[in-house]
Amino acid sequence: MTSTLPCEDITTDPQFRRLSSIVGIEVELRYATPNNFVGRDLYSPLDCAWLHCNGATALEIAVAWLKNARPDLSMLVLDALRPQRVQEQLWASLQGTDLLGYLANPVRGSIHSFGMAVDITLIDEQGNELDMGTPFDDLTELSHPRLEKKFLATGALTTTQIANRQLLRDAMQCGGWLGIESEWWHFDCGNRDDVRANYTRIL
Repeated sequence: MTSTLPCEDITTDPQFRRLSSIVGIEVELRYATPNNFVGRDLYSPLDCAWLHCNGATALEIAVAWLKNARPDLSMLVLDALRPQRVQEQLWASLQGTDLLGYLANPVRGSIHSFGMAVDITLIDEQGNELDMGTPFDDLTELSHPRLEKKFLATGALTTTQIANRQLLRDAMQCGGWLGIESEWWHFDCGNRDDVRANYTRIL
């Protein structure tokens, strides 16, 4: 059975690391603001600026790769740890829509809730996000990596936008992160089944 831990107790658990301990990233947790698809702060007063230690180490590897390849760019973390109770709120907010496919059923558990997933993008030296063709949390097919060739052919995405996405994927894959087919910004650290079976879920 999966072990669990209340989010309020994460500060004393050695399995987890603060995002601020990862050198070379910027952090702007969108679910701690109204700037997300639900339109309200879902995290306060919870402290969600954390990753599992394994995820943090993997992100450091990705950051090092990017610094070597493109020293003019940095990574901006948009979401990391997402407690189970927040995943349940998101799931409830999408009931009755055709958008549930963008969320993990809370019964099964989001990899975010184990501190082993991130939503992330790239920023330039002025802090501007690179053009990825859509904003973060754009829940349309234009955000789907698997459809990029189709949208390039129609002109809905440009070669620059796809190259920016590919650069992000290259950096993350170097750290062992796995992208998904439906969101260019989302990456899992390792196999989802393994994470759900062997890692602590944050409630």
